[in-house]
Amino acid sequence: MSLFQKFRDGLKKTSTKLTIEIKRIVTRAPRLDAEALDDLEAALIATDIGIGTATAIVARVKEDGSPDVFAIARAEIERELCCTGVPPVPGRTGGTPVQLNKAAQRPTVILLAGVNGTGKTTSTAKLAHYLKSQGHTVLLAACDTFRAAAIEQLKIWADRVGCDIIAGQYGADSAAIAFDALEAATKRNADYLLIDTAGRLHTKANLMEEMKKMRRVLQKRLPDAPHEVLLVLDGTTGTNALHQAREFHKALGITGLIVTKLDGTAKGGIVVAIARELKIPVKFIGLGEQVDDLQPFDPKQFAAALFGE
Repeated sequence: MSLFQKFRDGLKKTSTKLTIEIKRIVTRAPRLDAEALDDLEAALIATDIGIGTATAIVARVKEDGSPDVFAIARAEIERELCCTGVPPVPGRTGGTPVQLNKAAQRPTVILLAGVNGTGKTTSTAKLAHYLKSQGHTVLLAACDTFRAAAIEQLKIWADRVGCDIIAGQYGADSAAIAFDALEAATKRNADYLLIDTAGRLHTKANLMEEMKKMRRVLQKRLPDAPHEVLLVLDGTTGTNALHQAREFHKALGITGLIVTKLDGTAKGGIVVAIARELKIPVKFIGLGEQVDDLQPFDPKQFAAALFGE
């Protein structure tokens, strides 16, 4: 299955809702009078796309005087998502897929953060699967020492995707485990070290301090680590995901986003709202339950799938 088809299938609920509403509005008022434009803005906002983006799309529709709302929306969404620092892949056309930051020398350390229930642990494993499929060696670190069965869950995933894992006991110092994992990844010359951290509420300062401690401990061994701090967000939570992103970014300096469960929501526009406000690139999106359903983010294909008439 092509990447675009995965996007299209995964965003079906959001896209279907938008298509039905837009067609209803355009059919009722082909010239898109003031009332129709208000209805269009409301339909866009209902997908959690963000007031700013919805207003920009409506302004473009009004300015162009064109009923091709889909084409205008696709162009505006792609433009906004491409303003978040996502680099183009040399030699590739038709979009600007994301690339992960990479260390000058191995290993590249990636820290995954987020609140409980976002799919952080499974995203860690799926990211490992994706990197292995690209020919890289990956080591996992089970640094969620608080949630019941979190270590076992990651061990099961590690076995499934064929990765080694460094783990400790429940209640152990997660920063110490991360340090040990970095030592192991360095000795094994691994390409990537993926660190699964404990889920924490974005409103709890003491839990955020633990993440900062982990960063400091890693930097004692590797001064520029972590090379990525990826925040895992649940797309079904809509605007609450935006609130989480704000607080985590303020505390940790998030370098990229993974937005999960987009196949289960009609509010997939939240991806656009977060990227627009925080200017943080969306690096991967989760479009299903299978191990290969974590996909590198491509603004052009995302926009085409979201507003595919």
